[in-house]
Amino acid sequence: MPDIEHIQYVKTPIAEVYRALTTADGLAEIWTRELAFTAQEGAINEFSFGDEAPTRMEITELVPDKRMVWHCVDSDPEWIGTDVSFELAQSNGRTSVVLRHTGWRELTEFYRSCNYNWAMFLLSLKQYCEDGTGIPFQVRKF
Repeated sequence: MPDIEHIQYVKTPIAEVYRALTTADGLAEIWTRELAFTAQEGAINEFSFGDEAPTRMEITELVPDKRMVWHCVDSDPEWIGTDVSFELAQSNGRTSVVLRHTGWRELTEFYRSCNYNWAMFLLSLKQYCEDGTGIPFQVRKF
């Protein structure tokens, strides 16, 4: 099975990066402004992208300043049953963010598109944490 895996380095304390990933305000600036999000294990959160049906992700693991895991319960059929994890570590004044999207059944055109867009998600996270402005779906041009 193919998996997506990226790393990003952010010149921001780990607590600020974690807050950006685990609050509705942060995710609205990083990913999409159309969301309903609660940072709690077992919570099912919704993310909307234009005319598409909402993506629904259950938080299956939440470890402050270290890790968050989402399990996709509803979205594009290729996403359902997959997991997205964010692992954080801090060293030398930088926070590393490892994003993994695992459980893909096959390598498809949609997989390739998502691989690219997860990299852009991490760029948006970096810009938001370092400069105060991310690149959510509603303003992106890529």
